[in-house]
This record gives sequence, C-alpha cells and structure tokens, in this order.
Amino acid sequence: MTSVLEVEDLSVSFNGHLAVDHISFEVQEGDLLGIVGPNGSGKTTLFRAILGLQQCSGKVKLFGFEGSKYRSLLPLIGYVPQKVTFEPNFPATVYDIVSMGVISDKKLIKGAKLVQQCGCCWNMIYKNIKNKDDKITEALKTVGLESLRNRRIGELSGGELRRVFIARCLVKDPLLLILDEPATSVDVESSTKFYNAIKKINEENNITIVWSSHDLDAVSKYANKVACMNKKLFFHGEKEKFFSDKELLKTYTESSMQMHMHNRHMH
Repeated sequence: MTSVLEVEDLSVSFNGHLAVDHISFEVQEGDLLGIVGPNGSGKTTLFRAILGLQQCSGKVKLFGFEGSKYRSLLPLIGYVPQKVTFEPNFPATVYDIVSMGVISDKKLIKGAKLVQQCGCCWNMIYKNIKNKDDKITEALKTVGLESLRNRRIGELSGGELRRVFIARCLVKDPLLLILDEPATSVDVESSTKFYNAIKKINEENNITIVWSSHDLDAVSKYANKVACMNKKLFFHGEKEKFFSDKELLKTYTESSMQMHMHNRHMH
C-alpha cells in the first residue's frame, strides 16, 4: 500500500503549551480516516500543520516526500476548513464558487511528476474532461448539487454549502481531501447526504479522505480507520478495534466531558 501521508513526532505549541503533543501516524492510499477528539484537542491545529499553515516540529511527508518537494505536492490536497465564512449577500453562485477551485496544469506539474516517481495511483476523476465548465458540472454531480448550480450561495443551507466547498476541492482532482468537522451544525438529512457523498468520493474515485468529527455514529458508519486524539494520539487503527474497545471509548467520553466542563468554566 502506498503511504499518502506520514506524520512523525509532530508537535505544535502556543506560548509554551503543547496544542499537539508528539503525534505520529500514517494514512494509506484509499483510507477514509475519521479523527475524533473533544473540542480543543488539537484537530484543527494538526490539520493546519499538515497543510503547512502552522509552524510545527517533527516531520510531515506526502507520498514519502518532505521539504520543498512536499510543498510542491500541497496543491494536490483539497482542504475544507471548519468555518467557511463569507458575506451572505456576496453575489456569487454555486457555479462561481466551484470554478474558483480550478487550478492551472502549471501549478500541478511539479507535484504530478513527483506522484509518478513514487508509483502512486492518481485516480483523477475528471482527467478526461478538458472543458472547465464540464469539470464543474461533474464535480457538482458528484456531491449531488448540479440542480443548484445557479443558486446564490447566500441562499444555501449549511449542509449544501459544505458540499459546494467539497466540489470546489474536487475540480482540481485532489489526491487527498482534508475536511475539518464538515458536518457540524447540519441537520440529520443534510448530514446523511453529505456523508454519502464523501463515501462515494472515497470508494468510487479512490480519493483518500481524512476528516475530523465529534459524531461517533458517523465515524463508525463511514470511516474505515479511526484516530482518537486529545493533544496526544490515543489510538490509530481499524475502526472495528476502536469501537469494540470499551476502555478506549470510556477514555474518549471522559476526556470530551472534561474538555466541555473546562471550556464552560473558561467562558
């Protein structure tokens, strides 16, 4: 199996306090990895460090590459942050937002060569589609929003908006998708549609996905691997092992409660 992402001994500290504490794990090609952990456990910080948006110590490798080669591969990662903010009256349609994700071949060339070197299978979903407009249409179909292409983004529900931002990532044929709590504050029906779209992207298009979530039910239903963190990494492995381990689940629930109580006292 090709290793898409390797995180070795990664730490991030703010004002002398460790937000991410010596974390190491590997993501294999085709994984759908759910990262669980309470609020404040360092999930977003970990993602930002992986994406080169946050200073850290330790190593991060993409397809075995680090340093400048790693940076050449960053355009091949699709990222949807937890909070996507924009002016609700911003006069853009769903189509406009997705079109922003189309990037020139020039930007991808270095990364694409490196991927070939390491023998990784890059399943570009839209590689045979040369026309930009057709690519956008296909990406919207993949996330089930083709009927809303001309809708203003200010008129969308939270769940629809998340799927638009995933479509924006998809048009550049990412090798890896990183989604930070993508179904937060989304109703059950939208959340199900969202996760079905994710599963489809993972299984049918073999795109490796790492997503963080508080929703243990969703993780147990859709992920194939689980990582459990609270600044440190408590577990990383097959989901069956995680969900059958009563002690681990108890630790997770207790740490979530402690963080929740701590945050309430802080406010």
